[in-house]
This record gives sequence, structure tokens and C-alpha cells, in this order.
Amino acid sequence: MAKKRGLGKGLGALIPPGAPKPSPEVRAGATEIPIDQISPNPHQPRQAMNQQELQELANSIEEHGLIQPLIVTQAGLSYQLIAGERRWRASQLAGLSTVSVVIKESTPQQMLELAIVENIQRADLNPLEEAQAYAQLMEEFGLTQEAVAERVGKSRTAVANTVRLLNLPEEIKEALAIGKISEGHARVLLSLKKTREQQNVLATIISKGLNVRQTETLVRQLLTGDKAAKPKRPPLSPHDKTMLARFESKFGTKVELNRTEEETGKLVIHFYSQEELQAIFSAILGKGEQL
Repeated sequence: MAKKRGLGKGLGALIPPGAPKPSPEVRAGATEIPIDQISPNPHQPRQAMNQQELQELANSIEEHGLIQPLIVTQAGLSYQLIAGERRWRASQLAGLSTVSVVIKESTPQQMLELAIVENIQRADLNPLEEAQAYAQLMEEFGLTQEAVAERVGKSRTAVANTVRLLNLPEEIKEALAIGKISEGHARVLLSLKKTREQQNVLATIISKGLNVRQTETLVRQLLTGDKAAKPKRPPLSPHDKTMLARFESKFGTKVELNRTEEETGKLVIHFYSQEELQAIFSAILGKGEQL
């Protein structure tokens, strides 16, 4: 198995072994700085934070302190977060005036990469936030899917499948973001090309509580129905055409013959009134027969 490089090793591999030597208090390679000198990471992919969990973390920090330093970069006379926004916000709730940080030089791309990795390792991003972060790395920084995969320690296929979620209609993306459906459901819906079909299946998933496997079965049935090729109809032979002409002459109406390649088929006799149906019935069973 090839070794993962860069961000695939986790945050520890990105923190230089020689910690910065700041003038303020240093503790275990970290610097204490005023919390109000830190601003959030502008490239933070995480859009939503659970307020109850944030308060629980704040209570823990208030009792035990901030155990893991934040990672920041110098931004003029202040600092910008690279990783640890949840801990930074919880520290604010806990009323801390200073926090422990590791100061690291970082480009905007590295700030986004680090934030993605930290959130992925903590399973803090919802699938759409993760997809948007990958797309941002590709669009703003020109990275390929392979390059993104290497940096975040995932396979190229996993990155590609996640980014594809951004192609879903807004209604389905909203359902995914708020947890009405899972990422597995959303990926199955991508198999359907028509927005209306995706929306109809979404409604069925929610109303009937379908799991992913049941959704796969439903979508497979829809796809099979859409793509089912009509059986080939061999051209009518001269004998068939003569036979149809005799039928039509006998019944006084249109008659169709549909054959299959297996020498089976169906004979269709059209009628356009009750009287015509009676005439066909009598022609087949005898003049004295009535419907």
C-alpha cells in the first residue's frame, strides 16, 4: 500500500517539530495569546455547529482548560485560525481571555486543507460541506481530484463521489444537510437523470422511511423501466400481409399483427363502435352468436 503524504498523515504531520519561540508564555510548544486577537478561518468548510455540543465543550474547557492548542497563522498584528474553530468558539463561551496556540505560516490553500482534514478526522462536516470544500480546492487552487484525495487521505473515487452531491437539486441537498436522508440515499438519487424523478423518489424515501437498499431497488426499477428496449419486430412477410388483408376484409376494420423474434406475437382487431364489435364477434363465432 502506498504511503499517504501531506495531509493524509493527519494534523500532527503538518505541525513543524520545532515549535515557534514566541515572546509570550510558551507551554509544550504552544503560545498563549489573547483570544480576541484571533479571527475565524475564512476558508472554514464547516457551516453549522451544534450549539448544545458547543456548550458541552465550553463546560469542559471551563473545568479542565483547553487541552489541545489551536493552530493559527499571523495576519498583521492579529491571528487567523487554521484549525480548531470549534474549540475557539467554545473557549469564548467558557470566558477564557487567552488560549494556547501553535503559530504556523500558511497559505490560503493550506488553511483550507488543514481545516478540511481536521473536520474530516473529527467527522464534523456534513457531506455537502465536505463536497463544497473539495470543490473549492479544485476550483480556487486548481487541484485535480487525485491531488485533493492525496491531501485529505481519501481515495480519488471517494472524493469524486462526494463532489457529485453538489449536482443534486436544492430540495434534495437541503434534505441531506438537515439529515432527512443519508449520503447513501443521495448517491442513489444521482443515478436518476431527471430532477422530477429524483424529487419523486425523495418524497417516497421520506414518506415510507426507505433505507438505502430499498431506495436502490426502487431506483433500479425506474431505470429498468426507462431503459427497457422494445422487443424487435421482424418485418411482415408477404404471407403475413396477405393474411392481414383477408382479416380486414372479413371483419371490415383495421387488424394488426405484431410478431417477435421467437415466432410469437399478437393479433389486434380494432373496433370503433358497439356495432362493429358485434360484427367481429359474429364473424368469428357465427352469425347467430350475440355478445
